Amino acid sequence: MLLLRAGIITERQLADAIEIHKVTGSPLGKVLVDLGYATQGGILSVMAKQIGIPYIDFSVKRPDANAIALVPRELAIRYTLMPIEIEDDHLVVAMADPQNVLALDDLRIITGYEIAPAISTKDSIVAAVDEFYKVATTMSEDDLDAGGDTAELTLEDMTEITDDAPVVKLVNYIINRAVADRSSDIHIEPQEKDLRVRYRIDGVLHEMMRSPKSTQQAMISRFKIMADMDIAETRKPQDGHTALTIGGHAMDFRVSTLPTVYGERVVLRILRKDNIMLRLQDLGFLPSALERFESSFRKPYGAILVTGPTGSGKSTTLYAAINVLNTPAKHILTAEDPVEYRLAGVNQVQTNVKAGLTFARALRSFLRCSPDIILVGEIRDQDTAKIAIESALTGHLVLSTLHTNDAAGAITRLTEMGVEPFLVASAVDCVLAQRLGRRLCSECKEEYKPSKQLALDAGFAEDARPERLWRPKGCKKCGGTGYRGRVGIHEVMMISEEIGDLTIKEATAEAIREVAMEQGMLTLKQDGLEKCRQGQTSIEEVSRVIV
Repeated sequence: MLLLRAGIITERQLADAIEIHKVTGSPLGKVLVDLGYATQGGILSVMAKQIGIPYIDFSVKRPDANAIALVPRELAIRYTLMPIEIEDDHLVVAMADPQNVLALDDLRIITGYEIAPAISTKDSIVAAVDEFYKVATTMSEDDLDAGGDTAELTLEDMTEITDDAPVVKLVNYIINRAVADRSSDIHIEPQEKDLRVRYRIDGVLHEMMRSPKSTQQAMISRFKIMADMDIAETRKPQDGHTALTIGGHAMDFRVSTLPTVYGERVVLRILRKDNIMLRLQDLGFLPSALERFESSFRKPYGAILVTGPTGSGKSTTLYAAINVLNTPAKHILTAEDPVEYRLAGVNQVQTNVKAGLTFARALRSFLRCSPDIILVGEIRDQDTAKIAIESALTGHLVLSTLHTNDAAGAITRLTEMGVEPFLVASAVDCVLAQRLGRRLCSECKEEYKPSKQLALDAGFAEDARPERLWRPKGCKKCGGTGYRGRVGIHEVMMISEEIGDLTIKEATAEAIREVAMEQGMLTLKQDGLEKCRQGQTSIEEVSRVIV
C-alpha cells in the first residue's frame, strides 16, 4: 500500500484499519483518519504524488493575490477550489476534486488561463477561501481611512489612481494582509520583470507575492499618494506617513521611497499605536536581568544606555521604562527622530535637522525646562554625548540608545566620541545590550534531546548541559515557520566601582566585559541559551541573532 511505503502508517495500523473496514464497510482512508493513524492531508499528499499533481498545504503555501483576483469567490465556493498562483501562463488551482471537468472548463473560460490542478483537503480549501477572499474582497476604502489631507492632490493625480480600481484593491490587500500576518515592514521592490512584495515578520523577511511589471507604476503612485508624497518626483528618495484605521485599530505607516535601477522601491513601516508592548515583564527579561535594570532606572539621576543594532527593540525597551516612571510627579521630556508612539503625560519633541533642531540643541533646551527625566532617541555625535553625560551628572535621569555590539562596547564608544573617561565613569549607571530573537510557536514546537556535542557547540557549559531543548516544526498558526512572536535577549551591565576605574584607565571593552561577568552579568549568549533551556527559542535562532 502507498501509505505504508511512504511511512505514513505502520503494518500494524494497516491491519487494524483493514479489520474495521471489513466489518463496517467504511472506506479504508476514512478508517485510518478516524483511528488517528493518518491525516486526510497526509493521505492526499501520497495520492497526489501517485497521480502526478501537487499537494497544497496552506500552512506553507500562501495564495497569490493576483491569482485570487482572477477567480470569483462564488465560483471558488461552488466548486471547492482555491486559486494559488500564476506559473508559466498556467493558473495553479487547489481543488478538492481535481478531476472535475466542469470546474476546469469554467475556470479556463473565466480566467483565460490554462488550468494546472492541484489537490488539497476540502476543509483546508474552505478555510482558505474564507480567509484569503475575506481579506481581498471585503476591504474597502472605508476600511482604510487615510489620515492625511488629500485636498492638495491634483485632479490628474487622483484620476490616475481611481481609474485603476484593481490596483487600489491590490494595495489594500497588501496592507491588510501584512497587518493580519503581524508584519513590521512591507517592502515593495521593483525587479527586472515583475514587482516583488515582501513582509518582515518577527524580524525576518518573507516573500509574499509577485505582481506583474505592468502594475508597478500605478501601485507605487498609490502608496505615494497615501503618504502625501510628490508622485511626479521619481529621482530622489522621499519620506512620508499616513494614519490608517484597520479593523478598528489605529495604525501609523512610515513610508519611504528609494530610486533603484528598476524603479522606485517603497518601504512601509507599520507602527501599531494601540498594540505596543509597554510592560517590561512582556519584553522577555530573565528575573535577575530585570531586577538589575529596574534598580538602575529607578534612581533619581544617572545615564542608562540601551545598545544594539537597528530593529533590536531598543526604543520599545526605553518606552517601557518611561511607562513605569511616568507619574504626575515627574516631568519627562523626550527628543526623538521620529516620534513613533505618543505617550500620554510625556512631553515629546520631534527633531528636525533641516530646521536646526538636532538632538544636541533639543537637549540644551531641555535643561532650561527643569525636567526630571530626559529620553534621547539616539546618541549620534560628540555634542549629544557630552550634553547627555553632563545632564546625568547634574541631577537628571537620562535614557538613550547607542549603536554598539555589546554592553561593554558602549563605554569605549563614548570615550571614542570625545567624552572624558572620568565623566563616563561618574555618569553612566547601567548599560543594557539587547537583541530580538524569534519565539518558538507554542502550538508546534518540538522537544528533543540534544547530543553532548551539539550542546557544547551551542555554548552550554559541560556541567550545565540541558536534558532537553526545543526546535521549530511549523504549523498553520505560525505560517509554517515554527516561530511566532519575538523574545528579547539581554545583557545588563551595572557600572560598579571596578568598572569605573577601568573606564578612567581607558581599558579595552574586553577587559571591562570580563570584570562585568565576574560581577554577575550574563552575556547575550548566556541569556539566549537560558531562553533555549526554557523552551522560548531555539539554539539556531540564538546563533542567528548573536555573533
